[in-house]
Amino acid sequence: MLMQFPEHLPVTEVIPQLLDALAKHPSVILRAPPGAGKTTLVPLAILKQFSGREKSSRNSKIIITQPRRLAARATAARMAALHQSELGTTIGYQVRMDRRWNQSTQVVAMTTGILLRRLLSDPFLEDFEIVILDEFHERALELDLILGMLKRLQQTVRPDLKILIMSATMECGPIAEFLDKAPVIESSGRSFEVSVRYAKSPSLERIEAGVAGILPTALSATDGHLLVFLPGVGEIIRTHRAIEPISNSANTQILQLYGDMSASEQDQVLASSSKRKIILATNVAETSLTIDGVTGVIDSGLVRVMRFSADVGISRLMLESNSLASADQRAGRAGRQSPGICFRLWPESMNRTRSSFDTPEIHRGDLSGAILQLAGMGENDWDEFPWLTPPKKMSVETARALLEGLGALENNRITDEGRRLLRLPISPRLAKLLVAADRLGVADRGALAAALLSERDIFRSNRPAESTSHRSTTTRTLAHSRSDSDMVDRVGRVEIVLAGGTDSELTRGGVQTIDRASRYLLQSLPQSSDDSGTEGSDERGICNASAGKSDRAARPGANDSDERLRRAIGEAWPDRVARRRVGGSDRGLMVGGIGVRLAPTSAVRDAELFVCVDVEHREGDSIVRLASAIDADWLPSNLLQERIEYFFNPTTQGVQARKRTFWGDLIIEEHPAPLADEEQATQVLFEEVKTRWENLFPKDEPTIANFLSRIGLLRNFFPDQGWPEITLDDLHQIGLQLCRGKKNLEQVKNGPWSDFLVGILSYEQQIRMNELAPIEWCAPSGNRIKIDYGSMSESMNGSLSGSSQPKIAVRMQELFGLADTPRILGGRVVCLLELLGPNYRPQQLTSDLASFWQNTYPAVRKELLRRYPKHHWPDDPRSTPATRSGLKRDAK
Repeated sequence: MLMQFPEHLPVTEVIPQLLDALAKHPSVILRAPPGAGKTTLVPLAILKQFSGREKSSRNSKIIITQPRRLAARATAARMAALHQSELGTTIGYQVRMDRRWNQSTQVVAMTTGILLRRLLSDPFLEDFEIVILDEFHERALELDLILGMLKRLQQTVRPDLKILIMSATMECGPIAEFLDKAPVIESSGRSFEVSVRYAKSPSLERIEAGVAGILPTALSATDGHLLVFLPGVGEIIRTHRAIEPISNSANTQILQLYGDMSASEQDQVLASSSKRKIILATNVAETSLTIDGVTGVIDSGLVRVMRFSADVGISRLMLESNSLASADQRAGRAGRQSPGICFRLWPESMNRTRSSFDTPEIHRGDLSGAILQLAGMGENDWDEFPWLTPPKKMSVETARALLEGLGALENNRITDEGRRLLRLPISPRLAKLLVAADRLGVADRGALAAALLSERDIFRSNRPAESTSHRSTTTRTLAHSRSDSDMVDRVGRVEIVLAGGTDSELTRGGVQTIDRASRYLLQSLPQSSDDSGTEGSDERGICNASAGKSDRAARPGANDSDERLRRAIGEAWPDRVARRRVGGSDRGLMVGGIGVRLAPTSAVRDAELFVCVDVEHREGDSIVRLASAIDADWLPSNLLQERIEYFFNPTTQGVQARKRTFWGDLIIEEHPAPLADEEQATQVLFEEVKTRWENLFPKDEPTIANFLSRIGLLRNFFPDQGWPEITLDDLHQIGLQLCRGKKNLEQVKNGPWSDFLVGILSYEQQIRMNELAPIEWCAPSGNRIKIDYGSMSESMNGSLSGSSQPKIAVRMQELFGLADTPRILGGRVVCLLELLGPNYRPQQLTSDLASFWQNTYPAVRKELLRRYPKHHWPDDPRSTPATRSGLKRDAK
């Protein structure tokens, strides 16, 4: 067949240079703007060069990868048309559940997932000479993994293998360095000019309102079809409704385009039409896809990105602004066949806040599939794998932990179970669901469950366009909570429709899609640990998922079957086990300490334990959209941990012990236990004492305060005598000793603190302290009066020092006959006298008793004599004996 090369496409100018580079170098990079023709023309040019050389003993085939099924099929169809050959002969494709190529096919367009699976069954790619990785700027995890594998192949057993990287908007420098300074070929200029118009100011309108507002202008600005980029299916549905009146008045046709549509539905969008189209699309239409007649683009500037939180092990679909590179890709859709125009629903000034390129998926995605793939190929040291961008260590560790939980890895090496999971064309978690269901005798139901989770949601009540209240009412009515599992209920409803029944929330087309996907998974299911067939294997010949459409295998009775499927679901989500906080509550706690809340639509209303199948990570409690109840005795006993734990109960203000059974860090069940381990009980109580230290340590109790002040004074006035510095740590140690044998805070607070404090001193130091800083002072009356040394303050370095002058509070008449103020600390410190009246109320403060007797006493005597005439008030108190009572009769 003759090939027709469109001469006007810019990439044709660099094809000779590209072919020359491929002949001389193992790897080449081609950067060409959207619409340059690289995706279809480059593989055909290489094919033409192959046809002009002598045939070798090995077939020379070309692989070109695409990130999406729609793009792979469309690319192959376009190349076949240019090649003037029937699709599936010289040029073919392979996507999930659909393959059109054979041994004589020379160019195969396939998704990156298909190529990854082929590398398992055909690790040397023996029939292929060139692998073209198209749209590399998207930096999908699968692309990074494939690139590392291909580089390893080149460096070992396939030095003849050629790698061609192609993209419109990627940073070429880092990739060129990674591929040993690979040459970069650049094709300049779009095939047609695209005019870009921005919004005048930021808008607070909903997306559909913004599109409806600019649509009349866009329709009048160009005569071709319009392509509207929206972040998701929900926005597509709402925008469809919003613009329907405008479309009707303009006599246009509204079409929807997203990745989960069936192949036939997608083909209808791509088909030629005499009627003008308004195509509402996700980023599935952003790359490697030419829709004939599109000359206008409306870009919402938004995209939904799946971001994996490695610290909690949950993915979260987030609405974000697209990158500048993505915006250029979208605008380029308008200039593929003629001059076009692009309307951006954001002001140009906001470009400064957008990232230049998309974040590589390796830094935002779940790595469990990639790690299992590497382990399956014997790559056990993941740090040594040739990553273009090395993954984050936490993400790798999270993936490793999950795979170990699934039984797929042991000591970083793949197990027999891991090999079975790897042979299935779904994620490791869903593969575990299917393998476990097969082992439990319900493989057909497990395949339906896996298909429901891997394909587009076919339940209308969960579609974004529906209101929350409607979802809740409809789903509860139909689910009828028969199995205590949202997933088992969904499988049952699909089975009813497949058996000829009806369900108002399910379309027959959606159910047929799930049925076809489940049969495909059943065909992929290895029958034994030695079964090495994979999706990419030519030997198995898995070309069409509808093949072998026999009746589903007979399964156990309904109730038993439901339980077996719930068991399989439990095995697939070992890291998502949750326990209900309180019976009847919709709240629970999941492994990892993550709080969760069951969605109102969930049928799991009573089970204490459940797994969170579909959970959206949020601040606060994460939302569990799909859950499935499990029983505690289903959990492998060898992975359960049982221990007695001691904890402080804030209600009883004391220490308690409970015997707890753990799954990971989640308490599965618990019972009261005796406080058998005194050391643990002491430590738990002491930790609580430290947190409440200000309220528990009796620092204001006179005996404690006096002791600490006395120590402080002795250290200040006798620094060379070795008086200890009592720090907060010393006091904590006393608190620890007081906790021994105690059960609650009250017992500790009322403990003998002063006895332990005195014990800090040696016996000799205690005697010396009582001599230098006595507790009491003997007054002339013979009464022993306590000395108040004041309170203590904690210094910045944790030591304690006195904060006031020692004080003696004594009735005035007990001091008669005393000429001078009492002194302590070997006469170095004068006490402060608080002179009291007969009623024990303060009358005067002095630290100079002699001056008081001489200068102040006469005036005080006059007033006291008037108030207490029966008491003895001598003219000269210094020469008068003291009395205990102060009455005149006692003074005689």
